Amino acid sequence: MSKIITQSIQFKDQKAAALYEMYLDSKKHSLLTAGGTAKISAKEGSAFKVWGGYIHGKNLLLIKHKLIVQSWIAADWQNSETPSILILVFRQEGANAIIEMTHSGVPAEHWNGIKQGWTDFYWKPWKSYLKMK
Repeated sequence: MSKIITQSIQFKDQKAAALYEMYLDSKKHSLLTAGGTAKISAKEGSAFKVWGGYIHGKNLLLIKHKLIVQSWIAADWQNSETPSILILVFRQEGANAIIEMTHSGVPAEHWNGIKQGWTDFYWKPWKSYLKMK
């Protein structure tokens, strides 16, 4: 059985459009995840690999600066499992950017690790990266 993860992340004094562009840029994505190499693009329908290929999928729907929808699967998930769906909504709230994340179809046995992984391997390193810029 699969599960859903929802998270809302605030980035103080940031532009939502800039965060969207960072996520879809291979070099910046690699830097914001603190070393997980990425091959990703801002092209709808294109395949991607992040974290050195541990995570792979496809850009299903892109609305520039607003929305990213991806199929998403981790290398340690069983091949028979259906890819999960990641939805990232980017919005501006005053001086702050907000990312609303919904990750559905996460295999139940990986749910805790993936849920904590978003914080440990994306949100915290991303915020640290922005402070160093």
